[in-house]
Amino acid sequence: METSAPQTAQKPTRPQLMLADGGLVLEGDFLMGTIESLDLQQDAAEKIDISRVGQLDTAGAWVVVTLERRAQAAGLTPQIIGATSLQSDLIATIRRNMPDADVSPPPTPTISDRLEQIGRRTVAGLRSTMEMVGFLGRVVATIIGLLLRPQRIRWTAIVHHMQQVGLNAVPIVSLMAFLIGVVLAFQGAAQLRQFGAEVFVVDLIAISILRELGILLTAIIVAGRSGSAFTAAIGSMKMREEIDAMRTLGLDPIEVLVAPRVIALILMLPVLGVIANFAGLFGGALMSWIELGVSPGVFQSRLISNTDVSHFGVGLIKAPFFALIIGIVGCYEGMQVKGNAESLGSLTSTSVVLSIFLVITADALFSIFFAILGV
Repeated sequence: METSAPQTAQKPTRPQLMLADGGLVLEGDFLMGTIESLDLQQDAAEKIDISRVGQLDTAGAWVVVTLERRAQAAGLTPQIIGATSLQSDLIATIRRNMPDADVSPPPTPTISDRLEQIGRRTVAGLRSTMEMVGFLGRVVATIIGLLLRPQRIRWTAIVHHMQQVGLNAVPIVSLMAFLIGVVLAFQGAAQLRQFGAEVFVVDLIAISILRELGILLTAIIVAGRSGSAFTAAIGSMKMREEIDAMRTLGLDPIEVLVAPRVIALILMLPVLGVIANFAGLFGGALMSWIELGVSPGVFQSRLISNTDVSHFGVGLIKAPFFALIIGIVGCYEGMQVKGNAESLGSLTSTSVVLSIFLVITADALFSIFFAILGV
């Protein structure tokens, strides 16, 4: 929008700000392409004279309003004089739509405010924990009911999720476990070589992988891969109101969506753990052979003679519990998704972080438990 005196083909003149007659005098063409050279850091004045302004567009009107507000901030009562009717209308429009320059800073939080914030977050965390425990109870009750009535089990869905959770995850789990075995052997060799005890690297690799790292790292990968997929799939259905449609048709979303995913995860995570154990031992044996000269035969005999089967059992016992944690958290967060994409992304991230945290916490509790039992 632009207002001007009778227009000519002349090039726009350079705008200027001058102090004269106790006020600011604007001269020249105040346009989008000319005001960039202006220095607006002028002393405040009660009078802003724009009678010498040639052309004035919205950018020029912004300059006038900015000067006016700077004078008001200095405690003055500025007046704009010399404006045509069109220029006055344009300046008034910019004044109405221009946001306030002075935004009061947020108040400094006090100790009581911080305590209130901590309290609110604590209560929200406890409420979320109770809701998740209730969700766990509903899922467990639904699975028990399905086991008592096998004809209601959705085998097609379970097999599909077993493929997604288990079979498709074999390559990444195997590679991860193989590399962990290689790293353990390499780092163990560097330390044990100092004491001439290279052969004990077999015990280090076997106990670390079979008892802890094999199933723990597998669960972490499954939490990031499948737990997030559960949240995204159920959350997108929640956004499209498909879950509400299921309830309208008399279908239980827990039975249709959650139970098959949790059952598939409980069945497949122990299998992935076994695969990870073999891949980790293979990687450790290969690196021991290359780095320490421990032949595969010596590695095998040392593994069989010095590694108790209880280590394998301790690792495998954790798998169903880790699977239940990952499945419950992933499906619960999916059920909490609201009707926007931002909620879906936020809760998917929350699902992964919370699943990994709870899996590591459960592993620590298992370690304490087995230590007390002396296993």
